[in-house]
Amino acid sequence: MTSVETQPDTGGEDEPPLLLNARLRPNRSLSPRGFVILMTIVCTVSFVGGLAFFLSGAWPVVGFLGFDVLLIFLAFRINYRDGRNYETLCMTRRELEVTKVNYHGKVRRWLFQPAWLQVDIDNPVEHNSMLTLRSHGRSLIIGSFLTPEERAEVANAISNALMRARRAEI
Repeated sequence: MTSVETQPDTGGEDEPPLLLNARLRPNRSLSPRGFVILMTIVCTVSFVGGLAFFLSGAWPVVGFLGFDVLLIFLAFRINYRDGRNYETLCMTRRELEVTKVNYHGKVRRWLFQPAWLQVDIDNPVEHNSMLTLRSHGRSLIIGSFLTPEERAEVANAISNALMRARRAEI
């Protein structure tokens, strides 16, 4: 789920005001309770099907049905693990700090100067459109896990914060 919030320019002398404070997270539509219910249904269907095949003499099919259940379980576990990734965007008049944290907790940070920053995204935004930040020959793709509408929303929030940062420098 995407959370984008902009804050007014009310920072004190010691701390620069935040123009943008956003945390981007992948959306996981299936809750842990829903996962348990889904896996219960999958296991029940596989057990009943496997029992029917076993009683009709096709016992090797039982192994394949069990393997299917294992693969479905592993796919959801990987999906939930990747759901722990997130990105944060914090912009002041002086810099935009992008922080990416993966599911292991490994943190990577990039700093951009708002005066030189460009926000690139296709218009109209399509499914494979990437939100790219460019400055001084460097580029960084952010929000790749977001829906196209969410990427457009984030691009607009960054652009608005950039406009406010550039107005403050004049």
